[in-house]
Amino acid sequence: MVIGVPREIKKGEFRVGMTPYGVEELKADGHIILIENSAGAGSDFSDDEYRAAGAGLLDKEALFADAELIIKVKEPVPSEYDIFRERHAIFTFLHLASARDLIDVFLKKKITALAYETLQKDGSLPLLAPMSEIAGRMAPIMAAFFLQRIYGGEGLLPTGVMGVAPAKAVVLGAGVVGTNAVRDCIGLGMDTVVMDIRMERLQKLDEMFMGRVKTLPVTLHNIREEIRNADVVIGAVLIPGGKTPMMITRDMLGTMKKGAVIIDVSIDQGGCFETSRPTTHDNPVYEVDGIIHYTVANMPGAYPKTSTIALTNVTLPYIKILANKGIVKAMREDSVIRSALNTYDGFVVHKTLAESMGYNYRNLDNILT
Repeated sequence: MVIGVPREIKKGEFRVGMTPYGVEELKADGHIILIENSAGAGSDFSDDEYRAAGAGLLDKEALFADAELIIKVKEPVPSEYDIFRERHAIFTFLHLASARDLIDVFLKKKITALAYETLQKDGSLPLLAPMSEIAGRMAPIMAAFFLQRIYGGEGLLPTGVMGVAPAKAVVLGAGVVGTNAVRDCIGLGMDTVVMDIRMERLQKLDEMFMGRVKTLPVTLHNIREEIRNADVVIGAVLIPGGKTPMMITRDMLGTMKKGAVIIDVSIDQGGCFETSRPTTHDNPVYEVDGIIHYTVANMPGAYPKTSTIALTNVTLPYIKILANKGIVKAMREDSVIRSALNTYDGFVVHKTLAESMGYNYRNLDNILT
């Protein structure tokens, strides 16, 4: 199979879809790997390293013309839409629940779109996990930074000092993002509360952190009460393939302390705060009603070398399945690969995505037969 890895052009994105060792592994299986010139520079991987691993280096137009399967990190941006060929396949983070225009492009061109964030194995999301871990660990660090008065924060040192209480952090969601956010909030010394609808997750976090985190079920009452005196709120909610539910409304925002910081890690899927809108690393925050919003849509892109290596570690086995079996055969035979599929042959074939975005759902079996 001919596999193409283009350079990411989303603003502030320095990751790349594959490391040189990933190229070497696929090359050993007999596949042709095409890397766009300078694709790895932002992650500190040179063109020479890719050549040494056996990749061909070429420009974006030639890459898209020759490749059968496109491997990326982030969803295509509008300037890339026209370069896709009919029936291309793409495997990347797509987050289509907040990207109707991209869905329409995929449907029109009959693109086989496989999303890292919907691939499920044994009830987990293995391709989302490493980026979620990074984003979760980043969230308290970013919150601590923007609590500085010079950036509009309330000027409270999150760790506290002798005679002064630390900041209070509220984490909404106890999945991979939430668990890692809680870990770093506690590590920074913050008074930490975590909420989730799954009591078993809350029990696990209570045991993991030996009572150093307050656990509560997600209810409107609990959210209102806990954010009232919070200095940091981290949104870490995910519906795989679907739009994120709203957790904090504009009215609720008005009850919070001025200068508090909210971090919406769920922004890729639409965000869990009513006042959230996507931002970029070069302009990451804005203020609404005195509350600082950090809503960067590709948080792990700030640490591209770590992120690229971590991502290739988990995506490579599935890329090999697609390449070695062929995409259609892999979809027929592998339920894990099938779970990543969002669009195929001009149809939305992911039920949650179709329902959340108002598209007609088509069962893949009815297309393949």
